[in-house]
Amino acid sequence: MNPSIYANDTGLFVVKNCNFITQSFNKMKFEAITIKDIAKALGLSNSTVSRAIRDSYQISAETKQRVLSYAKEHNYRPNPIALSLKEKRSRSIGVLVSEIANSFFSQAIDGIESVAQEKGYNVIIAQSKEDILRENSSLDYLASRSVDGIILSVSSETEDFSHIQGLYDRGMHMVSFDRIVNFDKIHKVKTDNFQASYDATTHFIKNGYKEIACISNAPFLSISQERLEGYKSALKAHKIKIEDRLIQFCAHGGLIYKEVETAMNTLMRSKKKPNAILACSDKITTNIVRYCQQTKIAIPQEVALVGFSNLVLTDLLVPSLSIVMQPAYEMGRVAAELLIHNIENKNVVKQFENINMPAILHQRASSAKKDA
Repeated sequence: MNPSIYANDTGLFVVKNCNFITQSFNKMKFEAITIKDIAKALGLSNSTVSRAIRDSYQISAETKQRVLSYAKEHNYRPNPIALSLKEKRSRSIGVLVSEIANSFFSQAIDGIESVAQEKGYNVIIAQSKEDILRENSSLDYLASRSVDGIILSVSSETEDFSHIQGLYDRGMHMVSFDRIVNFDKIHKVKTDNFQASYDATTHFIKNGYKEIACISNAPFLSISQERLEGYKSALKAHKIKIEDRLIQFCAHGGLIYKEVETAMNTLMRSKKKPNAILACSDKITTNIVRYCQQTKIAIPQEVALVGFSNLVLTDLLVPSLSIVMQPAYEMGRVAAELLIHNIENKNVVKQFENINMPAILHQRASSAKKDA
């Protein structure tokens, strides 16, 4: 019977008698090449092909080359389900960050995926959007997907780490990076935040600025505490009074523009305005630039600016933006290497790394030397 197409009462088009279509699709079904296919084509046993692909010492170099060349030519890929059953692991890792669109986190994920690709792991990415409930549900989701381990940077609402500790206690391999957790038995990878903000504040002072404000993330986050301490230490070292009125916090790290607007209004509408601002996160930095443009505040003539940012186009802004750039890609690579080493290590890990990586201060027009 020939197929027919007609419009039903809802206006949708319906295909009748479509057996021939199903048969055509069945013929086009993709079938991946298997070890058995390679063995049959090369006249080898399945076990020989399997060992050759795994680079076993039991197989000659000539046979390995034959097998690997054929496998590459025919786009052979190991069956991940079969591998996970055999090795009792999924060969996948989870990554949880606050926001994928953030330039720092996107670069860190790039570093993580580069190592995962080299080691034969898949990466599942989740984002908390600075929400503790979403962070919890994302961790539950990753655990339910049977990932072998998780790399995470906590949300700006995360004060209590018991949900993370609970996963760790149940045997989940974990690495904390950037916004680190406060328990000991976990690898930590972060920027040397103290030195980065110390250097940025000192740069302001050397360029003639004394009324230096600091706008930071939520005060309980590790990055906020370390960056604020670096800022204060630089002021102390140059005998400049630390004033609470010049320190502002954004509970969601600048993800919500209104938070940055409120902080800037507080600073710029006060009787004694700051003449320089250290912005302690990527979104705080960009939203300060937006605020200044909207309120016609000239940078650096009215207020100089240095911000933590990994955006690649900050040098093209007018004026070009002075930034503290974190080694995000390298941090991601190190975090992934530590995690996968833990996963593949047959011994219980007893020593944990606490890695501080230096940031780079790019001095540009937004923090140029103050006019006398």
